Amino acid sequence: MKVSIVMGSISDKEIANKAVKILDKFGIDWETRVISAHRTPFKAIEFAKTAEEKGIEVIIAIAGKAAHLAGVLAGVSTLPIIGIPAKSSTMDGLDSLLSVVQMPKGVPVATVAIDGGENGGLLAVQILSLKYPELREKLKEYKLEMAEEVEKMDKEVLNLK
Repeated sequence: MKVSIVMGSISDKEIANKAVKILDKFGIDWETRVISAHRTPFKAIEFAKTAEEKGIEVIIAIAGKAAHLAGVLAGVSTLPIIGIPAKSSTMDGLDSLLSVVQMPKGVPVATVAIDGGENGGLLAVQILSLKYPELREKLKEYKLEMAEEVEKMDKEVLNLK
């Protein structure tokens, strides 16, 4: 199982690192790339066309501002594409969110929150768990761990006055 995390710019590396942390936790192989939908469009298209034959099963695309990267990749590939809109210097990332989520009919992109690297990674795990049942079990454990953390926090604040 392999996930490719494609950033439109190196400035998206912090978001990518959040996704990588999740993928590592679940033992999923990954690669990171910097490919721009606007500055290297032919490279983006070639990447999307050849990703499956290179063993990639899910693509996470991170981009800000016009944020067309996920859409360009989805327009060429049949692999699941997860778009992570990056917060940009304008509009607090709303421009990026709208660019990623408002895809035309026939070109779906699963979209997570602005700067949502963790959820992008988790969504990739969930997609892969359809093919790899061992991931489903790890996801169940992960959900239990999250619930236990909330229970600890609840106990910590229960008697605050």
